[in-house]
Formats: sequence, C-alpha cells, structure tokens
Amino acid sequence: QVQLVESGGGLVQPGGSLRLSCVASGSIVSINAMGWYRQAPGKERELVAAITTTGSTNCADSVKGRFTISRDNAKNTVYLQMNSLKPEDTAVYYCNADLNTYFRTYLEVWGQGTLVTVSS
Repeated sequence: QVQLVESGGGLVQPGGSLRLSCVASGSIVSINAMGWYRQAPGKERELVAAITTTGSTNCADSVKGRFTISRDNAKNTVYLQMNSLKPEDTAVYYCNADLNTYFRTYLEVWGQGTLVTVSS
C-alpha cells in the first residue's frame, strides 16, 4: 500500500509564506512525476505545480514567480514553497504522485489534502 502525507498548511497573512511538504511511503519502487494541486471552495481542482524525476518543473500562471516546487528523491518527498501569498491562494492543497510499486506501474496516488488559508 502506498500513501502520501502532506504537512505545512495553515493560516497566513497576505504577503506571507508557507512551505508544504509531502512524503510518499509504502511499497514504492520509483516515483515519476510529483505535483501539487489545489481546490478552492466552489471551484474545480487545478494544477499548481509539477516536477519530474529529473527536476523539470511547470506551474500555473497564477503562481509563477511566487511558488517553487522541489523534490528530494532520496526521501520520496516533494515541497511547495509559497511566497507572497494572496487571499485567492486559499484552498485545500493536494499532493499527487505518479509512481511504480512492486505490483503496478504508473500508479496515481493522492494525499488527503492540507488547508491553506490566506487572510488578515
């Protein structure tokens, strides 16, 4: 069984920063892409940023220049550094991984989500 566990969410004032972490654990052979998605109330889930095994990244236009995604392959961990946060960044942030286990390849796994609230 494989699971993703996120941490680092919380309440922050506009202009502040937060760092989200997501650790993958279980019968993992290797991890392909990892990413962060978010879902605000009444809106669809959207991609925030993603990173490949080799470190290639892409992110949503709305967060470019403010958010940075990174990963530590040795720790099966992906991070999202969020700076200059805005109220419109308020959402539940979900970690996502495309990985290979001993039993399946290209298995997509989601974390349980962590709430980020940007408010004064």
